[in-house]
Amino acid sequence: MGQFHWDPESYLALMRSEVPDYEQLQAETAAATEGLEVRRILELGTGTGETASRVLAVHPGARLHGIDASSRMLAVARTALADADVELEDRPLEEPLPVGPFELVVSALAVHHLDGQAKRDLFARIAGVLVDGGWFVLGDVVVPDDPADVVTPIDGDYDTPSTLAEQLGWLADAGFDARVRWAHHDLAVVVADKPRESPPGRFS
Repeated sequence: MGQFHWDPESYLALMRSEVPDYEQLQAETAAATEGLEVRRILELGTGTGETASRVLAVHPGARLHGIDASSRMLAVARTALADADVELEDRPLEEPLPVGPFELVVSALAVHHLDGQAKRDLFARIAGVLVDGGWFVLGDVVVPDDPADVVTPIDGDYDTPSTLAEQLGWLADAGFDARVRWAHHDLAVVVADKPRESPPGRFS
């Protein structure tokens, strides 16, 4: 899952061949966004628009701001999402995020490219652009507890997945209430809710 990520022509075929549950991961990621009233969505790692198209089908009235480090991939996404209300930007995940607020931040198969500290930093920055009560939905490759569950090729350099426990801990550190919605082999979908602040004096 390394250098070929940035080849728009081979990307989808590669994902389907190397990630056995790719289609289910995409479906579960989009389904995990259901039940939230959304006007603005931030997508991290838009790629060719595969996840964005599914999420916008769940939230047809929303505007999506997508970022990706590859202008070539985004060029394909612009065509694929031409009928949707989207703004796409060439921006790596390590850079400051677009100004919110967003009700929903979503990412599929992108965050595992960051090392542990970078993931922790990203989760904190996501909390900063979400409204209270907003959600961060993450679908990605993880390091499973059982080595027998490793089915996705990982190069160990460009791909640096973390365990679910580590990521749930970093999300908690960022102020999220996070839970695993779906997990199979070395893939998982996590829903992280940014709690609403309690009204002043509520518990006094």
